[in-house]
Parts: sequence; C-alpha cells; structure tokens
Amino acid sequence: MIKFTILTLFPEMFKDFNASIIKRAVDKNLIEIETINIRDFSKNKHKKVDDTPYGGGAGMVMMPDVVYDAYESVKTENSKVIYMSPQGKPLKQEKVKELSKEKHIILLCGHYEGIDQRVIDEIVDEEISIGDYVLTGGEIPAMVIVDTVSRYIDGVISKESIDEESFSSDNLLEYPQYTRPEEFRGRKVPEVLLSRTS
Repeated sequence: MIKFTILTLFPEMFKDFNASIIKRAVDKNLIEIETINIRDFSKNKHKKVDDTPYGGGAGMVMMPDVVYDAYESVKTENSKVIYMSPQGKPLKQEKVKELSKEKHIILLCGHYEGIDQRVIDEIVDEEISIGDYVLTGGEIPAMVIVDTVSRYIDGVISKESIDEESFSSDNLLEYPQYTRPEEFRGRKVPEVLLSRTS
C-alpha cells in the first residue's frame, strides 16, 4: 500500500483518477490518493497564495508559509516530498521502481512562476522533471508520477505486463502490436504473428 498526497492549487484536475486502472487500485486499497488544496491554508481573507517576486520579474511566486502549512498538515515520519519542477532530475524507470517502495509520497505542484525557494529548501527531498519543457503547473507531472509508480504496486497490474513492457528489460522499446481483424485497409498482420495466435 502506498499513499500519494498531492499539494495543489487545483485539486479538481485530479478527478480523472476516478477511472480505469488507478480507480480499481484505489477501490482495492492498493493505493490511496488524497488531494490537498494549498489555498485552504492561506491566512489572507481573499485566499491569496502568491505575491510578486523580490528583485522584480514577470509573474507571481507562491508564498512559502502557505505551502509549508499545507505540508505540515499531511506530513508523517514516512513522507517523501517531491517537487515537480523542470529543473529536477529527469524521471526514469529506475526512479519509478525506487519510488514504488515508499510508504507516503507528497507531490508538491508549483504554479505561476514557481514556489519560494526557502520552502523548497525546507521540505523538499527531491525535484523531478518529466521532460525538457515547461507546463502551466505541476499537476500533470504529478499525475505521471502517480500513474507510473502505481503500476509497480503488487496487484495493480499483472507482473507479466511489467516484465514485458518498454524500459523494463535492457531499455528496449516494445515491438508493434496487432489484433483482429487480420486485415485492415489492405494492411495485414505479419504472418509470423498469425501462427502464434491461439
């Protein structure tokens, strides 16, 4: 059992976890997913969570105290905090396997121009990037972490699927896949595969 806690300004983005393999894993109590709205921890009457950066520059920066209070509300002695950041180490399959052994992963989703560095230095164990590009926030990368890590939790998918999938052995990509019908728009399934069909 692994628990994912997602600290975000947009918890509604994670409603799509209520479907498919991830939903079944939650229903079987193999994984737990909770979303925490960072805005709930704002002490400002307008629920403000960001401010202009010192030194100038475009955009707004998320304030450290609001993020820290959200973190404090969910942390445990087993928590590992990951900040989804384009400056982080690239996500690789070996890291996914490593994370699947954790008990509690807190995924911190930045927004706007990012998060005040002081709270990152205070609470974050690791920064992870899902690619060399910039997104509007850390929510989609957090979804990637939940999805990829969940696949390595016993019972979520079959062991055979994990053993045979891309990147699991010798970093080889999967070969092309085919199913019925045998012919589609003049393109046929390779004969060698037809002979193996039961």
